[in-house]
Amino acid sequence: MKYVSTRGASAGLRFSEVLMEGLAADGGLYVPTTYPRIDDATLQHWRGLSYPELAFEIVSLYIDDIPADELRTIIARTYTQQTFGSAQIAPLRKLDESIALLNLSNGPTFAFKDIAMQLLGNLFEAELGRRDAELNVLGATSGDTGSAAQYAIRGKQNVQVFMLSPHGRMSPFQQAQMFSLQDKNIHNLVIEGSFDTCQDIVKAVSADLAFKRQHNIGTVNSINWARLLAQVVYYFSGYFQATNDNSERVSFCVPSGNFGNICAGHVARMMGLPIEKLVLATNENDVLDEFFKTGRYRVRTSHETMVTSSPSMDISKASNFERFVFDLLNRDAQRIGQLFGEALSQRGQFNLTEQETARIASYGLVSGKSTHADRLRTIADTWGRHRTMIDPHTADGVKVARDQVQPGIRTIVLETALPLKFADIIREATGQEAPRPASVAELEQRPRRCELIAASADAVMAYIARHCNA
Repeated sequence: MKYVSTRGASAGLRFSEVLMEGLAADGGLYVPTTYPRIDDATLQHWRGLSYPELAFEIVSLYIDDIPADELRTIIARTYTQQTFGSAQIAPLRKLDESIALLNLSNGPTFAFKDIAMQLLGNLFEAELGRRDAELNVLGATSGDTGSAAQYAIRGKQNVQVFMLSPHGRMSPFQQAQMFSLQDKNIHNLVIEGSFDTCQDIVKAVSADLAFKRQHNIGTVNSINWARLLAQVVYYFSGYFQATNDNSERVSFCVPSGNFGNICAGHVARMMGLPIEKLVLATNENDVLDEFFKTGRYRVRTSHETMVTSSPSMDISKASNFERFVFDLLNRDAQRIGQLFGEALSQRGQFNLTEQETARIASYGLVSGKSTHADRLRTIADTWGRHRTMIDPHTADGVKVARDQVQPGIRTIVLETALPLKFADIIREATGQEAPRPASVAELEQRPRRCELIAASADAVMAYIARHCNA
């Protein structure tokens, strides 16, 4: 299996190279040269597998430069009942005849990011050991990526994490999860601005090839293909739990900000998983909803990006989106360079042609929007009717899923986080306190370790140079 950048450079790389590189040298994102197609017999065989076994079967299709026995061991060590609270890892819960929830948030930081990040941390450690090398991981978070990455990498040998987060734009619990970590290989850098500001800095640092090479910079955001690959697995797992045989089709509804989670669903669909629709749910920051309805992709500025009650989706520049558009435009790297390299940097937007926009339907992607009032109603309704408490991002997904329900097709909503991360809106919607494990009972009162720095790539690079392993 070989990989290529969406903008055409770096063709022919193997998985381990892509794992360590993160962002391609030309600013594009790595994708496999082809998606393996899964036949009916293979799907039927996979139905009987445990989650770790299924993960190995899927992931190994994309990784052929790590010995199979070693890869199987890494995956088995990652997906355990002890880490994720269930032997199923991602159990399905039926709400009613049309909607089910895929529970993805029982990992160490109570967010779906744990499922991919725990594997990514173990892959990093194994590859660094093989190379006898060190890595400085740079990332940006709108809430959950940061803590998931830090908990996956804390205490590991030869790797440090430098995580950028937007000042005052995460929930108190999310901030406390990150900033209370005292491990020496964890660095929290707080930036004035939105998540997009943080993400732009990560990309700018990664684009400085001399600095990247000198300081061994890697990424954990969903721009890293390894993280997205791990997320493909739970689409197959959810499908098998929701159906009895391969003749059945399901839809998935995915709360989306940076397009990584739903992009994994796109990959699963390209592999042949019987997905009817991939339903993208946004909050008030509806850049992606606008695109899927019009073919226009218009990035908002940091000041235009609204602060909402589903803060992890307060994103107006979906970096992972480039992978989908690459496939949509028949993998035309030159066209992708024009749209994501030139048009976005010069005008902050691009428009697909009418013919290009028409192709979206063939990929099964539709979209919808949810607001604060929608979230409150959906959280209250799900609690009142089903005695199930959901976080505000999952509520965005349930709301949009109900708007898009098709007769005879069950929609699986991907849960994003446990309600305890967003206590204020849960209390407002239900009058109840979100359940909280004893292990995090006093989390917000713990000592914090973070640093507020200027919102510039130069300031971040200076900090990394002072603190990195290289």
